[in-house]
Amino acid sequence: MSVYLSDVVSGSAVGLRGRLWQLSASELRTAANEASAEILRLEAVRVAVVDELSLRPDDQVIASRGVGCWLAANTMLQVRDGKKIAALGAALRPFPAVAARFDGGDCSFDHAVLIVAFCESPPKGMPEEALPRCIDLLLAAASGVEATTTKVRNVIATLERVFESDEIPPAEDIDRNELRIASTLNGRVVVRGDFDALTGEMLLSALSNLTMPTPAPDGTPDSRSAAKRTADGFTELIRRYLDCAKTGTDGGQRPHVNVHINARDLAEHRDCAATPTDGGATVSDLDVGHMPWLGPLSVSQTRLLGCDCFLSTVLLDDHGAPLDAKPGKRLVTAEQRVALIARDKGCAFPGCTCVPAWTDAHHIRHWANGGPTVMNNLVLLCRSHHRLMHRKSGFVGKWVIRIGVDNKPWFIPPPSIDPQQHPRPANTTFKT
Repeated sequence: MSVYLSDVVSGSAVGLRGRLWQLSASELRTAANEASAEILRLEAVRVAVVDELSLRPDDQVIASRGVGCWLAANTMLQVRDGKKIAALGAALRPFPAVAARFDGGDCSFDHAVLIVAFCESPPKGMPEEALPRCIDLLLAAASGVEATTTKVRNVIATLERVFESDEIPPAEDIDRNELRIASTLNGRVVVRGDFDALTGEMLLSALSNLTMPTPAPDGTPDSRSAAKRTADGFTELIRRYLDCAKTGTDGGQRPHVNVHINARDLAEHRDCAATPTDGGATVSDLDVGHMPWLGPLSVSQTRLLGCDCFLSTVLLDDHGAPLDAKPGKRLVTAEQRVALIARDKGCAFPGCTCVPAWTDAHHIRHWANGGPTVMNNLVLLCRSHHRLMHRKSGFVGKWVIRIGVDNKPWFIPPPSIDPQQHPRPANTTFKT
């Protein structure tokens, strides 16, 4: 019995697994995308129907103690999931822009929940007139195939820092910090902690190089899980601290934490988020500090760090891309790497969320082929995507990187991925 692509999404999954071998890889990818789009469409339909039913409940719904419980009782959903569906439908009513994007299948259920939660409980320092622009920013982060929960949460965290109030943001409240260390019955030790963002940034920065996957001498990939690598890195961090503490060479130096902020914002806070702009909504225009690991930091906290730190200046053009004119050496200088981090904010490959500490500076035009070591010939790539740029074994086609008119990297996929080879922007807009 043959299987046709048009029947995969519209038909039943019963017996489908044994027939999918007849489809090509391209057809399988198309089917997966169409099925995902259909799930989003049906999810929006269900939310709308359940919300309308909550406004006009009949005896069955009333007897079930609400439409969420009724839905769970008549489907395979859990009660908590039924209530979440009903709650989202009610929450979308006052925010038609969010509802329209969700109904159109361009915003997932979870992202819609995050956005309406922000709209219902905005930062106390945010004026009412700023809400429409904030919604635009959130929808921009939540829309399209490149949307991730990390991006949406980062925009929310950024907006919470922008609209500072007299209350300390939870992420910066050091009075909430807790660390519990307890021994277990079998002689092991359990560690549980809850820290402010700055402390977390210091911890992640200290652990960064110690937790990277380390291949064996024969090239075999690191078999340790992420949790095991973190535990090993934490052990090594403690060992190094104790070694340094004996000699006294570790004292007197502040932790190495990188915070990026515009010079004008460091000097004077502006109410830019509430000010209309002629162009599209972009998070990069907001006056807020940014840490490579944990994202947004309020201007007041950034100024506090700025009172006692090494201050590096990176000159940017009108597009926010760093300027550079040091082509003489193959290796990237420390100043150039600071500028690359300010521009790319980590691995620039579309969709990659790798942080700056785990990236290499890649020559777009190879040094061996006469490529200079200047900003317009450099891009930050994680080790995996760096290998991909050097023609990873077994990969069909080759990605091409071009610096656009905005002086930022753009990625052109091979025909095997996109026959039209449409350029894709670097993944830096909502990077944490």
